[in-house]
Amino acid sequence: MSRILIVEDEPRLSQLVADYLAHAHFETEQTDSAKAAITLAESGRFDAMLLDLMLPDGDGMEVCKSIRKHSNLPILMITARVDEVDRLLGLELGADDYICKPFSPREVVARVKAVLRRAHPEPAPAGQILELDPERYEARIGSQHISLTAIEFALMQTLARHPGRIWSRDQLMDEIYQDHRVVSDRTIDSHIRKLRKKLTEHSDDAHDWIGSVYGVGYRLETP
Repeated sequence: MSRILIVEDEPRLSQLVADYLAHAHFETEQTDSAKAAITLAESGRFDAMLLDLMLPDGDGMEVCKSIRKHSNLPILMITARVDEVDRLLGLELGADDYICKPFSPREVVARVKAVLRRAHPEPAPAGQILELDPERYEARIGSQHISLTAIEFALMQTLARHPGRIWSRDQLMDEIYQDHRVVSDRTIDSHIRKLRKKLTEHSDDAHDWIGSVYGVGYRLETP
């Protein structure tokens, strides 16, 4: 049974989330302390953490930054901050997902399950393994060979470096356009659409390899 650490300073909200997670067969432990959160994360007893950004004795982003120095524990940030800069900063510090208040407890359970699936993926069927060939600018899914443009291949390489990590459009542009040319967000969106179409057409089960996170960016979705 997976254990989830809930770091939240609103007791009623913390207990509500804990009750929903327990109903979904998770074990939980609760704390409202940034210091305790770091100590508990270091114990290795938990499979994921729900981390509020506003804590009485510290900032959740600093907690996330501290944990990331020594642990890959999946972290889902919970906050009332809706500004996109905060959202991207949280992800760059190493958060795996971001949930804005108010939220549905059922959504939290679903996101916890999704993060755990990404952290511990089941072996993909033989025909659904994605490989990249930089000499031919090709992606291969099983026996299927997919020809990519230079930009599409660079996008694919970037996303594949950290499957499940969310990349903002600005981060993708910095990775792909090394000459720092000025391009719009729509350019990245257009390349992603074309790349997603090629990959989906060559997947046996029409798997959507590139996921979109509204207002944040894109990530590689493994089967």
